[in-house]
Amino acid sequence: MDVLQPPGWPRPRGYSNGVAASGRQVFVSGMIGWNADGRFESDDFAMQARQALLNVVEVLREAGAGPEHIVRMTWYVVDKCEYLAASADLGAAYREIIGKHYPAMTAVEVRALIEDRARVEIEVTAVVADSV
Repeated sequence: MDVLQPPGWPRPRGYSNGVAASGRQVFVSGMIGWNADGRFESDDFAMQARQALLNVVEVLREAGAGPEHIVRMTWYVVDKCEYLAASADLGAAYREIIGKHYPAMTAVEVRALIEDRARVEIEVTAVVADSV
């Protein structure tokens, strides 16, 4: 996996401008902040994001992949201000679960998510390098 950083561009913080990778592609649908039983344990944004990230990692594990294989993340949030206000807790949860791996990332504020209690939904693409 190669991080794409055009010369002279400032280095982004918490994400990469682009990533090039080859291998087995893994697509994880939007994960929300409910547990394995489909129940929300919190309405707190950071707590839901933490659970959504744990859910992403669990699905990746089924494909023999881990957080280090993520090449793209899209975050759908219902409230931009809530997302920004949670940045410290969100960053801590991200580093705990994903580590210091920063793929290409986009965050989009949306009017609503399908599950009424959901505050965030995270979609992921991962690439597991081909064996040599």
